[in-house]
Amino acid sequence: MIEEKNIILTTLNSRFSHSSLSLRYLFANLKELKDSAKILEFVINSQNQTIVEEILLYKPKIVGISTYIWNASDVAQIVKYIKLISPNTIVILGGPEISHLPHRVDFESADYFIFGEGEVSLYNLCKNILGGIRPKDKIIQAKPVEFDKIALPYDYYTDFDIKNRHIYIESSRGCPFTCEFCLSSIDSTMRYLPIDVFLNEIDKLWNRGARNYKFIDRTFNLKISYAKAILEYFLAKDEDCFLHFEVIPDNFPQELRELLKQFKAGSLQLEVGIQTLNLEVAKNINRNLRIDKIKDNLAFLDKETKAHVHIDLIVGLPSENIESFSANLDLLYTLSSGEIQIGILKKLSGTTLNRHDEIYGMVYNPNPPYDILRNNLIDFSLMQDMKRFARFWDIVYNSGNFIKTSKLLFKDGKIFDNFFDFSKWIYKRSESTHKISLDRVAEYLFEYLSKMYDEELIIKTILDDVMVIDGRKIPPFLKKYKKYEKDFIQIEQNKSNKRQILRKENNE
Repeated sequence: MIEEKNIILTTLNSRFSHSSLSLRYLFANLKELKDSAKILEFVINSQNQTIVEEILLYKPKIVGISTYIWNASDVAQIVKYIKLISPNTIVILGGPEISHLPHRVDFESADYFIFGEGEVSLYNLCKNILGGIRPKDKIIQAKPVEFDKIALPYDYYTDFDIKNRHIYIESSRGCPFTCEFCLSSIDSTMRYLPIDVFLNEIDKLWNRGARNYKFIDRTFNLKISYAKAILEYFLAKDEDCFLHFEVIPDNFPQELRELLKQFKAGSLQLEVGIQTLNLEVAKNINRNLRIDKIKDNLAFLDKETKAHVHIDLIVGLPSENIESFSANLDLLYTLSSGEIQIGILKKLSGTTLNRHDEIYGMVYNPNPPYDILRNNLIDFSLMQDMKRFARFWDIVYNSGNFIKTSKLLFKDGKIFDNFFDFSKWIYKRSESTHKISLDRVAEYLFEYLSKMYDEELIIKTILDDVMVIDGRKIPPFLKKYKKYEKDFIQIEQNKSNKRQILRKENNE
C-alpha cells in the first residue's frame, strides 16, 4: 500500500546516472512539510503517461517539477496529463526553463511558476496552498536565497544514489563573468558556504561511501583558498575517488598547481570553458580572454597533471565565421590532448544573445534545445554539416577509442579541414550520426584512410586503438584480411576503460 503524500517533487534527469540536486534542496527546505513530501526522479525518454501514473499513485495535492532545457517538452506534456486526470492537483513549475519569459514551450496548464531560486518560495507557496490560501498571481518572483542560511540537501541522497549515481554538490553560487550565451552570467554575485560547513557535508557523504562527486560551481578555481581546502580534503583520503570541476582557464596559481599534480589518473576531471579563442568574437559577447594565460595553463594541465581535461568550444557565436572556428580548433588541438567538446550555440531564455539577432542574422530553433540554425556567416547547410561534425568528432576523437587512428587523419596539422572532409564522407557513407557501433566506426576509418596510407599501417593502428581494452574482439571486417591472421592476437592489457585514462595513456 503506497502512503499518500501531499507534495511530490519531481523531474526528468537526462540520464539514469544523474541525480537532481535541486529537488533535494527544495525538499530540505520544506521544514514541517517534509513528512508529507516525496522526491520522485525519472529519466527523459520514459513514457510520460507512466510517469504521471506513478506520481498520481501518491494522490498528491501539489506536484512541483524542476524544468530544464532537456526535459521542457516532456514536462509540458506531463503537466497537461496531470491536469486532465486530476484537475484539483496543483502543479508548480520552477527551474531555468521556467524562470524567464517568454516561455517557448506551452506550460500554461501549470498553476504556478516560481522564477529564480525556489528553496524559500516553494515552502511558502506550499504552506499557503495546504492551508487553504491560493495566491492570485501565477508567477512567484523568488529572491536570491541567503545561501549560508538555507538547509543543505546532502542528507537526502539515498544509499542507492551514492552507490549508483553522480553526487552533485556546490560550495558557491553565482558567476562574476558576463558571457552572453550563458545563464550563469545573470547571477553575478558570488555567494559561498562557510568552508568548514561545506567540508563537513562532504565528510558525511564520504563516510556513507560516496566516491563520485560532480561540483556544479561555475568557477571552482575563482576563490583559490576554497579550491585548495577542497582539494586538500580529498588528497588526504586513502581511497580513490572521482571529482569533476568546472574551472576558468586563466587562474591556476602555483599553489593550486602543486595540488592538482598530486591527483592520480582517473580521479580528476576539469571542464575548461574556452568557447572561442578569437579576441574580437569574445569581446563581442562580453567574454574576457587572456590568451597567454590560457595557453600556459592548458600546457600545464596537459604536461604536468594526470587530470582529464574537457575543453568547450562553440560553433555559431555572433561574428564568428567558420574560418575562425577552424583556427580555434587547430590551435586547441596543439595545446591539449584532452577532449575538445564541440557545442552548438543555443539561445537560452534569460540571456542577452537576442541583441545580436538582427545584426548577424541569427536564426534559432524555436523548440528545445533552441540551437542555432543559421546566421549571416554560416548558412543552414554548413550549420547542419557542423552539427554532424560535432557528433562524429565525439564518436571518433573524444571517445578515446581512436586516439592513434585520429592522428592519421590529422597528419598535416589541418585538424579542422581534414576532419570536416571525413565527417562529410562518413555521413554520406553511414547516412546516420547515431547508433554506429565501435566496429562499424573502425571499418569506416579503415575505408577512408585506405586512400592515403598503406593497408598494414592502418590495420595495425586501428588494432592498437581498439584492442587497448581487455576483452574486446577484433573487428569482424578485419577477418577477411587473411595475410594478417597470425597478427590478430589480443594482447592482455591491464588498463581501465575510463575515457580519461585512455586519452592520457595514448598520448604519452
